[in-house]
Amino acid sequence: MKAFLAIATCLLASSTASPIRARDDSVKLDGVKYVNKGLVGFGLIPSDFRESTGDTLGGIGSAIAFKRGTWTKNTNGSYTGTLVARPDRGFNVETTIDYQARQHEIDFVLTPYTNSKKLSFADAQKTLQLTYKNTTLMFERNDVKTSGLDALAVRPAQDGFPAVTDADPEMPIPSTDYSHLSLDVEGVVAVADGSYWISDEYGPYIYHFTADGHLISTIQPPAAILPKDSDGNLNFTSEENPTTGRTPNQGFEGLTLDSDNNILYAMLQSATIQDGGADDSTSRYSRLVAYDVSSSARPALVGEWVVPLPISNDKGKTRASSEIHFVSKNVFLSLSRDGKGNGNDDSESKYKQADLFSIASATDIHGTKFDDPSSPLAPGGVLDSSIVPATYVSFVDYLDDDELDRFGLHNGGDFDEQLIDGKWESLAIAPVDDPESPNDYFLFTAADNDFISTHGVSLGVPFDAGQDVDNQFLVFLVTLPSVPQGSIRRALGIAI
Repeated sequence: MKAFLAIATCLLASSTASPIRARDDSVKLDGVKYVNKGLVGFGLIPSDFRESTGDTLGGIGSAIAFKRGTWTKNTNGSYTGTLVARPDRGFNVETTIDYQARQHEIDFVLTPYTNSKKLSFADAQKTLQLTYKNTTLMFERNDVKTSGLDALAVRPAQDGFPAVTDADPEMPIPSTDYSHLSLDVEGVVAVADGSYWISDEYGPYIYHFTADGHLISTIQPPAAILPKDSDGNLNFTSEENPTTGRTPNQGFEGLTLDSDNNILYAMLQSATIQDGGADDSTSRYSRLVAYDVSSSARPALVGEWVVPLPISNDKGKTRASSEIHFVSKNVFLSLSRDGKGNGNDDSESKYKQADLFSIASATDIHGTKFDDPSSPLAPGGVLDSSIVPATYVSFVDYLDDDELDRFGLHNGGDFDEQLIDGKWESLAIAPVDDPESPNDYFLFTAADNDFISTHGVSLGVPFDAGQDVDNQFLVFLVTLPSVPQGSIRRALGIAI
């Protein structure tokens, strides 16, 4: 194990020397007031750090979750636990690579900083200290490893799908000669029995894996979401647009679980091709699907809704969603952003936010004609008049200059280590456990650095990507009054 930063006991010992900040950025959704109390933690993993396989530890912001049973509030006011983090399909510039999917465990110590005094960049990193723990590689059944290579072929469905619980549908694979499952992992959910659900972009499918990294089962979404060519055949490649179905590299970026009711939710990063997804000026209307995973039987689709993603004020382009997180009945967080910042050619980002949306009044379209690709719900990006979309409101702004400045960070300007990363793609929620503010929670978020390093290693081969982009983490303090007391604790597997 290696600690990225030495534990500093003095950082917050003198925090009372500056005043506690009284921040109250609030929004209302379904009549409930939600509050953003600001940034309270920052940490990073260096771009050149190597994990136990010898490869660069990169891309881990694609999906994070708390390992169940690890979240702990300490008597000194700090919090400790373990994050599980999933990278996507590995370092690639010109082509995809044979990168085996994996899951990392990262221990953390969070010492929330709520004062107004500006921290140095070095001291800011002491508010969230991160320690690499281990890596678990992903396999199909019979210890067949997975791959990150582009899915250029289709493996036929096993006999019995979908009636047989452990049978697989048609699966994305690199080629007919290389029949390994292609995965581009973008979402992760921890389950009470120690297993994990993950979502990917190639399918876009949802997969269930054991704690030690072996495939259990697969969920195939409705036909309208599956990428198909003009003849109606599946075509999973990420290199070209299908005729209908998910847009390439815009699959199930968001995955979350209502653990009290065992309902698993997944959301496309933006609209399907038939719903305007071929152009980011018409790709606003994404789809949220829900599956009942309460039994060992094949999960049933129990809901589907349209979520209107935010659009830019200047060019009218869609701010695609990189993650969702269940908050309470009908209410979710959505991480929508542009890709500007560290790791992009443009250092100044215009939009990075963890917003809120509600499906309380939205039309449930599952089992309707809109699950058939021949019946688009938003042709040309214009929503069908029979559909009421989710209600979407702005919430936590990552680009607040005052907040970034408190932690030695900035948006725009020089491409240095203090520039905020471009691709934020994950969310996780944990309780503050403050009796005086019982509705307060920590919102963790991490960036996908795309493995960008000048001293990288990929599949054992050194590489120089031309710049260094660290894996950055932020922690916000938020008030979520709609969350039933104890539900987040139950979801994290900790005592109530």
